[in-house]
Amino acid sequence: MSNVTLHVGGRDYTVACADGEEAHITGLGRMISAKLDEMGGTGNQSEVRTLLFAALLLADEVHELKGRPEPEPRPASDPEIDAELDRIANRLENIANTLERQPEHT
Repeated sequence: MSNVTLHVGGRDYTVACADGEEAHITGLGRMISAKLDEMGGTGNQSEVRTLLFAALLLADEVHELKGRPEPEPRPASDPEIDAELDRIANRLENIANTLERQPEHT
């Protein structure tokens, strides 16, 4: 076990985490802190209530991301098609080079 100190909302919080997870937990803490900064002034809200609102906003963002449809899987590459596309690309490149070398007719 390891401990990480997070600076969130102007205060330091020490949290325990598994060894090797320190950078991940620190990044999550920065996300929470950024969300609090994004919220701006919290008026006379308590620290707990302010953190609750930040957590709700972050949870809503996660919820929206999970609700998006997954992108369609791309078909596996076919070596014959890849070779043919490379051949066509090389041919087009040779044609373009030939056209660039020809003098312009006006």
